[in-house]
Amino acid sequence: MDEKYIVDVDDVTIRFNLASEKIDNLKEYFIKLVKHELMFQEFLALKNVSLKVKPGEAWGLIGVNGSGKSTLLKTVCGILKPYKGTVTTRGTIAPLIELGAGFDMNMTARENVFLNGTVLGHSRKFMQEHFDEIIDFAELWDFLDVPIKNFSSGMQARLGFAIATMVRPDILVVDEILSVGDFQFQQKCYGRMHDMLDGGTTLLYVSHDVESVRKLCSHAIWLEHGNVRMQGRVGEVTEEYMNINQ
Repeated sequence: MDEKYIVDVDDVTIRFNLASEKIDNLKEYFIKLVKHELMFQEFLALKNVSLKVKPGEAWGLIGVNGSGKSTLLKTVCGILKPYKGTVTTRGTIAPLIELGAGFDMNMTARENVFLNGTVLGHSRKFMQEHFDEIIDFAELWDFLDVPIKNFSSGMQARLGFAIATMVRPDILVVDEILSVGDFQFQQKCYGRMHDMLDGGTTLLYVSHDVESVRKLCSHAIWLEHGNVRMQGRVGEVTEEYMNINQ
């Protein structure tokens, strides 16, 4: 990997196999599996995508639903493996990709702070030291002993963001989850992300809100049907995107 890049996505293709026929039960699935009668349709979610990100840069990923934005983020985080091409990253990654990821819905907010901290590689002692800071930021003191399953999507997003950004990761990955929060909390999150960027954190950010991409990001990549339509300076890319999609 070129040392000047913290994220290096090189000619990556992601392939999924979609079932081309409806199978109603597990027994039917296994019978067809044994008889080699399962039929799949190939779907390429990303097609020869390359993205090179330098430390401290903020990249916005834009495109309509189904364009491959979330797939690219999951590939960078190591959740998905490329069918072709390579992905290399340096440093720690704090992923905020799916609402509720890393949480046990039947456990309380208090318990989930420690569970999520463990998933991120932090010790219980470390989480205890930062517990008040997390709950203060998430503004959830009145709901500490309530199961996460009873939280609104906005409350889940608050807790997830507060835990993931408690320490400064090398790479922060945010996929649209802030859209479920209220306006005041969104501004609070944007403020923290600006502080992290000022401190040298690299940001990969997916949002349908082009204005927030322009405010947070220096660069943008526009995906369309799994292909790179355009990438470069955020102003140029978002302007062209808006001209096409207005």
